[in-house]
Amino acid sequence: MTDTARIPDKPALEGLESVWGDAWERDGVYRFDRSSATRERIYSIDTPPPTASGSLHIGHVFSFTHTDLVARYQRMRGRSVFYPMGWDDNGLPTERRVQNYYGVRCDPSLPYDPAFTPPFAGGDGKSTKAADQVPISRRNFIELCERLTVEDEQQFEELFRQLGLSVDWTQTYRTIADEALFTSQLAFLRNVERGEAYQALAPTLWDVTFRTAVAQAELEDREQPGHYHRVGFHRPDGGTVEIETSRPELIPACVALVAHPDDERYQPLFGTTVTTPVFGVEVPVVAHHLAQKDKGTGIAMICTFGDVTDVVWWRELDLPNRAIIGFDGRIVAEAPDAITTEAGRAAFAELAGKTAYSAKQAVVEQLRASGDLVGEPKAITHPVKFFEKGDRPLEIVSTRQWYIVNGARDADLKERLLGRGREIGWHPDFMRVRYENWVGGLSGDWLISRQRFFGVPIPVWYPLDGDGNPVFDEPIVATREMLPVDPSSTAAPGYDEAQRGEPGGFIGEHDVMDTWATSSLTPQLAAGWERDPELFDLVFPYSLRPQGQDIIRTWLFSTTLRAELEHGVTPWANAAISGFIVDPDRKKMSKSKGNVVTPAGLLAQHGSDAVRYWAASSRLGTDAAFDPQNPTQVKIGRRLAIKVLNAAKFILGFEGRADAAVTVPVDRSMLAQLAVVVEQATRAFESYDHARALEVAETFFWTFCDDYLELVKERAYGEPSPEQASAVAALKTALSVLLRLFAPVIPFATEEAWRWSNDGSVHLATWPTVDELAARHETGVELLELASLALTGIRRAKTDAKASQRTPVASATIAAPAATIALLETAAHDLRAVGRIAELGFTEADDFAVRDVVLEVAPA
Repeated sequence: MTDTARIPDKPALEGLESVWGDAWERDGVYRFDRSSATRERIYSIDTPPPTASGSLHIGHVFSFTHTDLVARYQRMRGRSVFYPMGWDDNGLPTERRVQNYYGVRCDPSLPYDPAFTPPFAGGDGKSTKAADQVPISRRNFIELCERLTVEDEQQFEELFRQLGLSVDWTQTYRTIADEALFTSQLAFLRNVERGEAYQALAPTLWDVTFRTAVAQAELEDREQPGHYHRVGFHRPDGGTVEIETSRPELIPACVALVAHPDDERYQPLFGTTVTTPVFGVEVPVVAHHLAQKDKGTGIAMICTFGDVTDVVWWRELDLPNRAIIGFDGRIVAEAPDAITTEAGRAAFAELAGKTAYSAKQAVVEQLRASGDLVGEPKAITHPVKFFEKGDRPLEIVSTRQWYIVNGARDADLKERLLGRGREIGWHPDFMRVRYENWVGGLSGDWLISRQRFFGVPIPVWYPLDGDGNPVFDEPIVATREMLPVDPSSTAAPGYDEAQRGEPGGFIGEHDVMDTWATSSLTPQLAAGWERDPELFDLVFPYSLRPQGQDIIRTWLFSTTLRAELEHGVTPWANAAISGFIVDPDRKKMSKSKGNVVTPAGLLAQHGSDAVRYWAASSRLGTDAAFDPQNPTQVKIGRRLAIKVLNAAKFILGFEGRADAAVTVPVDRSMLAQLAVVVEQATRAFESYDHARALEVAETFFWTFCDDYLELVKERAYGEPSPEQASAVAALKTALSVLLRLFAPVIPFATEEAWRWSNDGSVHLATWPTVDELAARHETGVELLELASLALTGIRRAKTDAKASQRTPVASATIAAPAATIALLETAAHDLRAVGRIAELGFTEADDFAVRDVVLEVAPA
């Protein structure tokens, strides 16, 4: 029974987040109980670990709410929900934030200072030049990274709790914690043992700002202004071959000219040589199918290395390497050996030490002076590859890096990965194509080593020969018992620390793993792979991977890859892909565009339920526009949450039991219609269509409040009788069902209203079913709809007469087919009461209409 003392005089949303958030945590409402869980009853979620650097934005609220809707629904369906939270706290974003926040930069050559205090804390660092940042040791730098990420993670958790995420906060992990280091390093060692991880000296995409290698998945094309320069190469017969290039500074790195094998213009040149302008190097003319006959002059120079196509040509045509750009993005001091003429070496000396941009200007002047520049440069705009977090175009340099196979060079592995993609249930299904396109377009294995400081160390060392040179082809790998381990501070197996750097001794690997090499193991991290076998067997493979569409190529693919290599399975049954948040101009919100909205103020102003409603209103895979100046959907959500509280207070104020007999046809009709809503909402949730589930429940709710509640309230207020009991029972039954239908979307308002008449949490209550309503309805759903239409007609007549809705009606007639009249007559008592109708008549007609409405005129 309802305890009226629990119901406040004026229900409000304010403060519910803290009240119920604390209660849920205290009572362990969302705690994963492994003691009673069975594999068949578990629903496990591979939750995205947000990057712990800076602040959360509205996109996090959007996508994490989508995940929470699923978790809450599955919990109410009787599943034991494994819903952990991770923090992705290793990576370049963290390092950059620490540099800006504390005004420091890492210099691994410096000794550790245990008493170091950063110059300041809390700044954005945007006004601080890199040269002004205080250099500190790697260990000092890592300590600052750990300090700041912990602070950020606490703020993130507070916001997620305020949002009402039903996460089990006892199941959390950090991608830089010892457990994560152990898992990442162990998986890597397993890859090495099976021949899936290897080291190679190869052309590498390189960010000159961060001084680190960049993987294919981290690239993005940005349109940049540039110029095409037409340049003449010299033929032995005195003629020239003209090429067009946007990178004339790479002419000293040219190793060949290339044209399409079917291009008749250049077929006579294949197998001959030409000489590069200014630098005087003889290079061959070769054929390759990637050359474009319709681009520029149809023949191009191959340089080491201007772009990724150069790398393909270089590798497939077995060309020499004459790289001239160093790790700092400047032209190296030593000219390639192929430049042998005095004039050529002098020309190169003018370029040494210059940035690529400055070298370009210098080479153009050299070409102009030598007469090899044909015409003037032509302005263009073209796509240039950038590291997704970088500010300067990428260069390609030769470095020794670690790779993991990914199917790019292994047709069998590629087909297996495509097969895994087909096993996943994609929501929405069209997102599968993005995965398949990425797998099909891979051009190289996954480069996982990074030249950074705050990350998972690669657990290998290299022996030094008698001259103190590293023997890279004979790496010393860590043993399982050593993990987690940092080779820069721990001696290699079989050596002692005194042998570090000494001839015949060893050196440790200084590189760390790409952050995706750890994030690709989130199912293993959260489930305790190789640390907690019982838990791992319970939850892996997972039920769901929720994530954004922009990281299908990185997170989703890499996780699928690691699961295939290590376990030979698909890591989850389903993938739920959220869309982007776009601003009112339909531009994706991002920090670089300056149009990001942070959610804290929005949650404080409108309430968490309102913001969750906005997120739940958007289907998976669909971009949602958000206008912070006029958040219409948020306001609608707040109105719904308030209405739920007020409707619950009103209904629970009636005397009567929810389990009483429902006998009046209009009451049974309402429950019949509600049963249809339950069936539709359940089917929608099972199909990962939370927006549809919300839509059908909300549509019914407003009809329920505006029509049915108004229709029966006079009867519900009446003296005890079977008819009065029927109305109250129907109202309280519907309220129970509606609170449960809305519970995943507006958890705070529904919990507040539920607790007024129940002792337990609505979020542990059973999801409503058609069966629980089946015995309480027989009349078709059309009766409530017809009664609603009749009410609407009466109200419209009063509005047309400019009268109050409380104005009595002397008489009114409803015209309808005979079958409709028979139904409506069963609700005549309620219609007369709510419409204040003294005389209600019916007449047969072909169509439904309310007519002959005569209003009573109050005496003067």
